[in-house]
Amino acid sequence: MKIKQLIKFASVSIAAAAILAACGNEPDSSSASSSTPSKDGVTVVKVAYDQAGKPMTFLDENGNATGYDVEVMKLVDEALPEYEFEFVGTTNDDLLIGVEQGKYDVGVKNAFWTEERTQKYIFPQEFLGLSSAGLVLKKENEHIKDLGDFASAGFTLAPIAANNAQYTVIAEYNEANPDNPVKLQAGEEFTVDVVQWVNEGRVDGGVQIEGSFTGQVLTEGGPYYHLKDEVVYNEFAVIKTWPLFNKKEQAFADAYDKAIAEIKKTDALRELSKEFYGKDLFEVLESVNR
Repeated sequence: MKIKQLIKFASVSIAAAAILAACGNEPDSSSASSSTPSKDGVTVVKVAYDQAGKPMTFLDENGNATGYDVEVMKLVDEALPEYEFEFVGTTNDDLLIGVEQGKYDVGVKNAFWTEERTQKYIFPQEFLGLSSAGLVLKKENEHIKDLGDFASAGFTLAPIAANNAQYTVIAEYNEANPDNPVKLQAGEEFTVDVVQWVNEGRVDGGVQIEGSFTGQVLTEGGPYYHLKDEVVYNEFAVIKTWPLFNKKEQAFADAYDKAIAEIKKTDALRELSKEFYGKDLFEVLESVNR
């Protein structure tokens, strides 16, 4: 019965496509979704990931997609037999533009929620993971523990692009603390080399994700491992992270929600957090307010 239904569905789909082609009503490729049903009824979806976002999303030594976000999406893929995930490595900027325009169905990049992004993407009901955000400072300033301390000291912050969610995090702090705001400057680039800027004294501090700091500074072989005794990382928030779905992929986002909700009933995400971040960030989930 199932095979007959699939054949009937395929026949109707082909006929419909022929009619559209004859009428010249082809969809705009710049906004159309990239998901494609295969012959066996399984929908192939393109999952974009920032291949330079270690430890969240990156290429391993064998050229394979991995990282916390990627491995979680692989678990979701296993839980959804009606979908086949095709992981596509790309840049941060291409991921954001590509998901918005339909080049990719979903993208993962340690993404934070912002109101502006809800206009461009579907945010599912279930978050993907947690990320530690903190201040990179010179060792002599390690007494600066949070944004309030940083603002009170009158310190300068490395510029952050206005479309970077980290900018929104600082802006939200400033809105909530008008009498003690952080000096926030919008940068031209999505990210700057925070560790280098702080080490050179161009700024007093910068916002960075702990995973990135660990990979750059605390991991032997990292580009700034030689500065491990010169700069420090002080966490000021743990923030939920999300996959970004193309606006036409509500059904896919709903399927993701069901799958990840079941996965969260196990210890799988906690284990991945420990594997890629070196600690179980879910231990502080109850205190996470963003």
